[in-house]
Amino acid sequence: RVGAPLRISVSAECPEHGEVLPGSLTPRHFSFNNHLGACVACDGLGRRTEIDPDKVLLKPHRKLKDALDKRVASVVFRSKPMKAMLTQLYKKANFTQDTPWEDLPEALRRDLFYGHGVPLDIQWTKRWGRSVTRVKESRIWPGILPTVDGWKGRHNWLGDEMTCSVCGGGRLQPALLAVTLGGKSIHQLTELAVGDATAFFRNLSLSEHDQTIATQALDDMRAKLSFLSDVGLDYLSLNRSADTLSGGEAQRIRLATQLGARLTGTIYVLDEPTIGLHQRDTQRLLKTLTGLRDLGNTLVVVEHDPDVIKTADHVIDMGPAAGEFGGEIVASGTWQDIATAKSPTGTFLSGERTIPMPSERRTPKLWIDIEDARVNNLKGFSTRIPRRSLTAVTGVSGSGKSSFVMGVLAPLLEERRKARKAGPQRIVVVDQRPIGRTPRSTPASYTKALDGIRKLFASTQSAQALGYGPGRFTYNSREGWCPHCEGRGAILVEMHFLSDVWVQCEHCKGARFSEATLQVRWNGMTIGDVLQMSVSKALAFFGHHRAIVRKLQPLEDVGLGYLKLGQPASTLSGGEAQRLKLATELVGKRKEACFLLDEPTTGLHFADVERLVGVLHRLVDAGHMVVVIEHHLDVIKNADHVIDIGPEGGVDGGEVVTSGTPEEVCSHVESWTGAALRTLQDLVDVGVSSV
Repeated sequence: RVGAPLRISVSAECPEHGEVLPGSLTPRHFSFNNHLGACVACDGLGRRTEIDPDKVLLKPHRKLKDALDKRVASVVFRSKPMKAMLTQLYKKANFTQDTPWEDLPEALRRDLFYGHGVPLDIQWTKRWGRSVTRVKESRIWPGILPTVDGWKGRHNWLGDEMTCSVCGGGRLQPALLAVTLGGKSIHQLTELAVGDATAFFRNLSLSEHDQTIATQALDDMRAKLSFLSDVGLDYLSLNRSADTLSGGEAQRIRLATQLGARLTGTIYVLDEPTIGLHQRDTQRLLKTLTGLRDLGNTLVVVEHDPDVIKTADHVIDMGPAAGEFGGEIVASGTWQDIATAKSPTGTFLSGERTIPMPSERRTPKLWIDIEDARVNNLKGFSTRIPRRSLTAVTGVSGSGKSSFVMGVLAPLLEERRKARKAGPQRIVVVDQRPIGRTPRSTPASYTKALDGIRKLFASTQSAQALGYGPGRFTYNSREGWCPHCEGRGAILVEMHFLSDVWVQCEHCKGARFSEATLQVRWNGMTIGDVLQMSVSKALAFFGHHRAIVRKLQPLEDVGLGYLKLGQPASTLSGGEAQRLKLATELVGKRKEACFLLDEPTTGLHFADVERLVGVLHRLVDAGHMVVVIEHHLDVIKNADHVIDIGPEGGVDGGEVVTSGTPEEVCSHVESWTGAALRTLQDLVDVGVSSV
C-alpha cells in the first residue's frame, strides 16, 4: 500500500510465509537421494509410519472426548492447559464440546486434528501443595495427531505405513515440489508412463529464452524416453520401483541404457530378452537389437523365440539334449542351416515337428464369475473363467494380466474356498521361485522320492547288521551325514571382497554322507551314488519299485529326466523349478485345485513347451482348473478358453478386449493376440484366416 516500507530480499523468499527456496537451485535439490532435496519427514522415501486418523477417531457420532480412542483421549485431556486450549478453540468456532464430531465444521475438525497456528489466550489454575496460582498465557494448540505422534510407543497400535503427509508421496521437500515445468512438478512428471512422458516433452511449449537454455536437456530426455519405448517399455511409469520389475523388464531397461550410450565395438550378451514380451513387442525389440548391431557391435543372445532365431545372422544350436546329455554344438550357421539339421531345434524350425492343437476342445460347464475387477490398472471389468479347463490369460506387456490373475482371481478363489462355496479346494501358485536356497533341498527330497530310497537301503542285510534305520540314509541327520560338510556336499567359503562360493567337500567328494553310511550298498550302489544319478537312470535302476518310480516318473514327463537326484535346488533355473513343482502335483489323486502359472514357458525350448502342454492337459483331465498367463502361441492355441486383456499396456490397458476359444480370439480384429494367432497354420486351417 502507499507509504508502506518496501521489503527487499536477496533469497527466494515468500513475503507472507518467509524463506521457502534455497538461494540457488541445482539438480541435486530435485533428487530424493540427496539431503538437499529429500523430504525431511520421510527421508525421501515418500512413505513413513504415521498415525492413522481412522484408528484415532473411533466413534464420530459422539463428542470429541468419547469419539477418541480411550488411550488417545487420556493423552489429549491429560493437562489443564490442553483442556483450556480446547475450550478456546470450540468457543472461537461457536460450538460446545458436547457437539458430536460429525456435526463440527470442517475447519474446526482440521484444527483439532492437525493444529491451530494462531496463539490462543488461555487461563488455567496451577496448584503446588497448598498454593494456588491462576495462569494467564498464550499457547498454540499442537493438534491431536502431532501430540499423539510424539508419544512413545504409539506406533504399536496407532501407526501405519502411509503416504508421507508432508510431501504427499512426492519424496522432495514441499517447496521444491512447488517448482513446475509445463504446469507439472517433478513428482507429477515421474508419475507419467514412458509413453505419456514422451508426448508431454514432445508438446512442451517454452519461451524462446527458456528453449535456448533447455534444448540440450530436452533432447537428451526425449532420446532416453525413445529408447525405453523402442524396447517395449512405454507402459512403465518413470517412478516405478526397481524391486517391482520383472527380470525381463530390468534387462530391457539396461538395454535401453546401452542404446543411449551409442557405443561401438562392444560385445553385448543377452539372456532371453524376450521374457514377458508379446509378439507385437518382440518385433520392436528385434528392431532395437539390429540397430545395435548396425552400429558396429556384436550381440550374443541366448533365446528360444523363433522370430529372434530367424533374425539372427548366425545361430549356434546346442544339444542334442539337456544336462549331461547335452553340451555339444549340434549345428551352426543361418537359421535355414539349422532347419536342415536333425536336431530338436531344426525339426521345429523346419516345420517337420510342431506342437499340435487338441483335436477337440473341452466344453466348459462350470464357471466362476468375476465382477468389478479393480487392481492396479484394471478398470473394473467383469468376466468369467471356466472350471476344469485350461484358460490362457493373454495381452501385451503391462496390460494387467498378472494383476488380474494374482490380484483378483487368486484372492477370490481363496475367499470361496474358505466359505466352502463350489469351486477348487486348493489354490496352487506355480511360479519360478526356487524350491530351496541351500544345497539341502534337492529334486529327490522335494518329490519325497528320497523317503522310499532310504527305506530301500535300510532294508538291506548290511544295514540291518549294522543297526542302520532309514534315518541313517538322510543327509539332514547327524547320524548319517558327512561330519565335515554336515550333509551339504559342499563347504561355503567366505570371500571378503567377492561373493561367497560353495566348494565341493574334499572329504566326502560331494557324496554328502559319512564313510560308515557309504559302506551300505543296494544293487552295488551306495546312497551317494544314487543321488548322483539322473532321473532317467534312476527310473531304470529302481524300475521294480513302484513307490519310487511313481514319484520320479512325473519329472521325466515334464522333461526333467536329465536332473540329478541330489542336484542342489540353488542350481536349478526358474523354468526347472516351476516344472519340478508341477511334477509333484501329478502324483496321486487330490481334491480339485486351481493351478495359477505365470509364463511357465520362460526359458523353455520348443520340445520342453510340447511336454509342458501335455502336463497342463493331464492336470485338467484329472479334474483340475489351470489358468496360465502366457505369450507363447503354442500354449494359447491349446487353451479351452482365452481371456485377452488390453488393448495396450499401463493406463491404456486393464480391459477385456475379447474372450472365448482361440478361434474366437483369432477372429477379433482389434486383438493383438488375435493378430499373432492368425500367423499359425493350425488356426488358418480351421478357417479364421479370412479375418
